[in-house]
Amino acid sequence: MSEWKDEVLTAAEVASELRCSKAHVYNAINGKLTGVSPLPAIEMGRRKLVRRCALEDWKKNNEASRPDAIIRSRQEIGAV
Repeated sequence: MSEWKDEVLTAAEVASELRCSKAHVYNAINGKLTGVSPLPAIEMGRRKLVRRCALEDWKKNNEASRPDAIIRSRQEIGAV
């Protein structure tokens, strides 16, 4: 974990990790996603960069804050 603590990611790198589009990452940064806190970013003119530790914290905080984000076991959902 400490090896990437100070790593800085581009919007494209964040999008690749989250498996979404760059536009979706920019929406997350700008606080335009319902039910999700804004993704902290460093602004350099029009360019937005995300620190690795901020991304990891953001993922943990948003997963923990959404009761419907909890993955249920197959038994809980009645799977055969």
